Formats: sequence, structure tokens, C-alpha cells
Amino acid sequence: MKVTSEALISELIEKTRQNINQVEALNLKVIDELNWKANKDTWSALECIEHLNLYSDYYLPEIEQRIIKSTFKPEYYFKSGALGNYFAKSMMPKEKLNKMKTFKDKNPNGSKLDKTTLERFLIQQEKMLELLDKARNVSLNKTKTSISITKLIKLKLGDTFRVVIYHNERHMVQALKTLGNYKTNN
Repeated sequence: MKVTSEALISELIEKTRQNINQVEALNLKVIDELNWKANKDTWSALECIEHLNLYSDYYLPEIEQRIIKSTFKPEYYFKSGALGNYFAKSMMPKEKLNKMKTFKDKNPNGSKLDKTTLERFLIQQEKMLELLDKARNVSLNKTKTSISITKLIKLKLGDTFRVVIYHNERHMVQALKTLGNYKTNN
């Protein structure tokens, strides 16, 4: 995938703003609806959001530190790396979401959650918007970030943004589907 750096940042800002708007709408729901689960193995809407919070706890500081320390100037084009593009595409929401196993420390199943989960997500997404804006001043290609599962693998900053934001979008779709199922089952 090759795209202008500005086009990529603009697309990711737009996706982040859509996620913010959707979570602001979730905040209008009653807590019973937000915590409803089809069964003990599925996630509630709040558990979907908490899962994203747990990933952002790792990625936001990692991205921020890499941007701060980067000495690479921005380029006109961003060209996705093979591994980064694979990870990003695998995170994108699809008509029928393919199930993925999550790591234990990122699995919120059974957590006692309230609307502070949504507030935390909104704060993190405002930080994401800030970081996307700061990323305009560094290379999205040469600035590298570690990934949450191992420090040994590094992705281009542009790919890391894509992975995290597509992952957010994926679980936002899951949260909204859960709420749809709540309405048909209650």
C-alpha cells in the first residue's frame, strides 16, 4: 500500500473521530444495556471498549515516545511494510468478523465495568488525535514502534497507527452488534 502521508493521517483522524462519536452515543445508553452479553463467553459492549483501552495503555505511550525521539523527517509518501500491512488488514472490520484469540492480559471478559470505561476510551482517543497530528512532523516510514506482543518486532509508525485504529474500528463494530443483539433479545 502506497499513499501520501497526509492522506493516511487524514483517514486515520476521520476513523478516530467516528469512534469517538460512536462512544459518545454509547454513553447515552443505560448501564444494563452496555453490560449485556449473549452468553458468558462473549463480550458486552463495555468489554469491547475496555479491550481497546487495554491496548491503548500500551500503544499510546509507545507511539508518543517514538515520535518524541524520532530524528527522521516526514516524507511525502507512506509505503506500508509487508508485516505491518498484513496486521493492519487483519484488523479491519469485515462483514463476518473472523474470531481472533486475545491475550489474557487484554481480555476483559468478566470485568466489572461502568461508564468510566467509555470516559477512559474518549480520553485515549483525544490523545490519539494529538499523536496523529504530531506524526505529521516525523517519518511514518523510518520511525519504528514495538508491538504489544514482543519488543523484537517493530513496525513502521504509519502501520502501527493503522493496526491500532483499525483494531479500534473492528471492536466498535463488535460493540454495536452486541447492542443490536440486546435489542432483539429483550
